[in-house]
Amino acid sequence: MKRLRILVTGGAGFLGSHLCESLVKAGHDVICLDNFFTGSKVNVEHLMDHRNFELLRHDITFPIFVEVDQIYNLACPASPVHYQYNAVKTIKTNVMGAINVLGLAKRIKARVLQASTSEVYGDPNVHPQKESYWGHVNPIGIRSCYDEGKRVAETLFFDYHRMNKVDIRVMRIFNTYGPRMHPNDGRVVSNFIVQAIKGEDITVYGDGKQTRSFCYVTDLIEGMIRLMNTEDFIGPVNIGNPSEFTIGELAEKVIKLTGSKSKIVFKSLPSDDPKQRQPDISLAMEKLNWKPAVELEKGLRKTIEYFQKNLDC
Repeated sequence: MKRLRILVTGGAGFLGSHLCESLVKAGHDVICLDNFFTGSKVNVEHLMDHRNFELLRHDITFPIFVEVDQIYNLACPASPVHYQYNAVKTIKTNVMGAINVLGLAKRIKARVLQASTSEVYGDPNVHPQKESYWGHVNPIGIRSCYDEGKRVAETLFFDYHRMNKVDIRVMRIFNTYGPRMHPNDGRVVSNFIVQAIKGEDITVYGDGKQTRSFCYVTDLIEGMIRLMNTEDFIGPVNIGNPSEFTIGELAEKVIKLTGSKSKIVFKSLPSDDPKQRQPDISLAMEKLNWKPAVELEKGLRKTIEYFQKNLDC
């Protein structure tokens, strides 16, 4: 295996830390870049003394100058509570961050992967979602800073590829969960687990019949690395778990697995919250020989164990 020098932006975040860990274990030299808005040094502290790992505090809305072979662009808050906290900063991170990593990739002739999102499909009227679907997105809603920011980033990636021959990869990430999720990120899996462990009411928005598909983090990272290292395929490609569950079913599973006495309470659905979200992963199976391996209950057990060890109740 060729040893590569790899930059991971957003490398101290939930997904980024797992990616850095996998790349270091594979023997690569890894530069982890993060401004620590949602990322945390705690997520990568087990890597700090490794000779192949460097941690760099930097905001990707400003240019970065390093010499690397590959760039994974994961920098952006990915949960509504965080990306809506400063909507202008979020869209700047998406757009200016993409421009900066693409400019870097162009200069040093590195391959660059964009961690895009299923949010580019918006509140879909096609189910499940294929990569050919253009989406149903509100351009002026409270989620637009993230949804449209990621859509513009995809545009930039493909324009840099067409105009400047930049070697790109684009993956669309569907709901992912696992250890190192932020306990206050507002995502449904971490919300439910934290509430169940604390014995609080579990908050379900809407009637609980809206669906999501949950991919365990190790499966997601495997798909990401496969895409980066697959020749003659740039994407976009969906990476996620096609097994579909209602939010109500998820809440019941979490109560069962934690042994909690929490009750489920229902509140009104937030603006522009999608009713359905399920990936069609036939392209990932064909081009990357990838499909998820971790079933929801097994992944939830590992995630619950992490929160039980690390949550200050």
